[in-house]
Amino acid sequence: MNAVTPLSGPVALFVDGDNLSPDHASRIAAFAARQGSADIRRVYGDVTRLGGWRDAPGFRTIQAGCGKNAADVLLCIDAMEVALTGRAATVIVASSDGDFVHLAQRLREGGIHVVGMGTPQAPAAFRDACHRFEVLALEGVAAPARFPVTPLDRDIRAMIGANSIKGRGMPVAALGAQMHKKHGVLLDKLPGGNWRAYLSARPALYDLDPRGPDARVRFRESPFHATA
Repeated sequence: MNAVTPLSGPVALFVDGDNLSPDHASRIAAFAARQGSADIRRVYGDVTRLGGWRDAPGFRTIQAGCGKNAADVLLCIDAMEVALTGRAATVIVASSDGDFVHLAQRLREGGIHVVGMGTPQAPAAFRDACHRFEVLALEGVAAPARFPVTPLDRDIRAMIGANSIKGRGMPVAALGAQMHKKHGVLLDKLPGGNWRAYLSARPALYDLDPRGPDARVRFRESPFHATA
């Protein structure tokens, strides 16, 4: 997280309700309140599926419809309108979706202080586009189970380390190709039958971006234990 002092002035909070659980509502609201006067607190999505967000105090739910990326598009339009009309000095975008990279960059170009909030799965590109990024984790969630680091995992982690730039990891597609080329790892021989399934089943070892053509994977710094 970058230690950047927020600009003075009003705060606008925009939540991707299709992407984040309402279980995070209280922490998001409390954080926004600490940044300044957060009079704008909107949650975007298909209201018939927003569930607990409708009951979260202090939030206004916005019907974006049920079309693909409808919530993302409307959130971006409203965030830019608020920024361009001078109604906010700080904009908080709560989502783990990498589609908001361009929004964060454009807001920054306009002199707006941008804070991102999302789960540990939020892609590095979105985190880097914000002045500051707050990781959301639910209180009381059990720590990941211990998971062995097999010889295959040691090779995977070494491959990621050799191809990671500034800690952003390497593309999942490139990992598969390089592992086959260097170690002869066949896709159909992996537990789960593909790289995403294999990596996702080992959250104690790997941090994986949401699905997408540019999805990257990083290894977690402290594996719990190794096997021969």
